[in-house]
Amino acid sequence: MLPPWVSVTASVGMAVGPPLVYADQAVSIVRKKDSTGFSRDVCAILLLANITRCFFWLGTRFEFALLVQSILMILAQLALLYICIRYQPRPDTRGQSSRPFAFWHWPSYVQYIEFLAGFILISAIAYLIFGRADVYISIIGFVALGMESMLPVPQLISNYKQKSLYGFRASTLIGWVGGDSFKTAYFFVQGSPLQFKVCALFQLSVDFIIVVQRLYYGNAPPQATLLEQEDLEEALALAEE
Repeated sequence: MLPPWVSVTASVGMAVGPPLVYADQAVSIVRKKDSTGFSRDVCAILLLANITRCFFWLGTRFEFALLVQSILMILAQLALLYICIRYQPRPDTRGQSSRPFAFWHWPSYVQYIEFLAGFILISAIAYLIFGRADVYISIIGFVALGMESMLPVPQLISNYKQKSLYGFRASTLIGWVGGDSFKTAYFFVQGSPLQFKVCALFQLSVDFIIVVQRLYYGNAPPQATLLEQEDLEEALALAEE
């Protein structure tokens, strides 16, 4: 059994730490005025997972610190999503998404808010209908934590496609590894529901794969970015002639 002050400190760290991981990423994007290298799908996963986790809390009432963490994470990701959209590269390519209905590649921030509002409404209706069933609560718990455990996967795929971690802050990666290691230990020590433990272990394993990518690929600009820069320099040179 942990001393009370250790338990309180750990709970505060769990509530505040994960949302703060993305502060440096947001500052980096604003400074460069370019969100290249950071997968916007990370925001999608965290928003949907934490909204669902709030409904899971209503049915299970796990640690209050984890509910606070979810609320703070939702606010943090809404801000980061806005920054990513504002500084997205080459706006003229936004309509080329291969996803059905260009899901999560929409040009307007309002479209994301409308989708999230609809998701919350549908989740609330489903909870009112099925919320008294233990099976349903267990399912949404696995859905919420399962989605969150997939958080590093879009970034892993983006890194593989670019063969580089350009634009993805080392501090964010350190925050992922450190934060996920801490929360995995926290879930086991605090006796959190099984969903938290299983999904935390999976997420931590993906984090370490991205660490390997960092060591193997480095963070040099990807080839596509270099070509765009060369084209821009040539165009400027021609304009000056």
